[in-house]
Amino acid sequence: MVTSDEGDGDVQPLWLSDDPATAELWTRMHAEHTRSGLWPLLLDSLDPSDGEFRPWGSGEVFPEQMSSPANHDSAGLLAQWWATYTAVDEDDMLDTDRRFAVTAPFGQSWPGPALSRETATDPDHLAAEYAQAFLADHPQTRLGLVAAASGAEALAAVGWSGPCNYDNDTAKFSAVVRDWEHRFGARVIAVGFSTLRLSVAAPPVDEHEALLVAAEHFAFCPDNIWQGSRPYTVAAYAERIAGAHQWDFWWD
Repeated sequence: MVTSDEGDGDVQPLWLSDDPATAELWTRMHAEHTRSGLWPLLLDSLDPSDGEFRPWGSGEVFPEQMSSPANHDSAGLLAQWWATYTAVDEDDMLDTDRRFAVTAPFGQSWPGPALSRETATDPDHLAAEYAQAFLADHPQTRLGLVAAASGAEALAAVGWSGPCNYDNDTAKFSAVVRDWEHRFGARVIAVGFSTLRLSVAAPPVDEHEALLVAAEHFAFCPDNIWQGSRPYTVAAYAERIAGAHQWDFWWD
């Protein structure tokens, strides 16, 4: 059991494996979730060579600081974040035209969330495939078990603070991920110090859908565009995620 840094040592939001996880173990725990109530997360560390295995082994998790994902509206949050990140102020390093070029063709106007998509792909089967692939590339990953109804809710329940440079209440991000679970068959696979990796059973497939989802990603995690691959635009990012069955996020 991992004890949180907050409180008097009585907050223990997750079980953390002593050894690296295996795909078989993750799959078994995922299948047992309905009975156990424990959601399996593949947990990555800030520095694989650090014995503390931050933030998990070091207890840098803060569940008591988080609200409930049920208290937040995903569409409202995305619209609010979009307005914040597209706002232009006098101290901005980019002029108005260059700032709006980042979010073209939408500029400052929030386009609204993308519609949900039907898929013949089993989200949980795809999640197991992605978990296996992730572990092959990250062999030091450990398994965490969190008492939560879903992967999205596990992010808040465990007290993960990856996006804290943007908002300290991870439940807001959980609310959006929970919405993606329903609309796109997304599943939370792996979580790092400030990274989040999802499998996606029903990704956008055409240009219009991809642009709308890219706008959601920009609102959810602007660093994916601002500090991603060139060119740093929503339109270029949309091309990269069209048809992609995994979504990765990183907050600076």
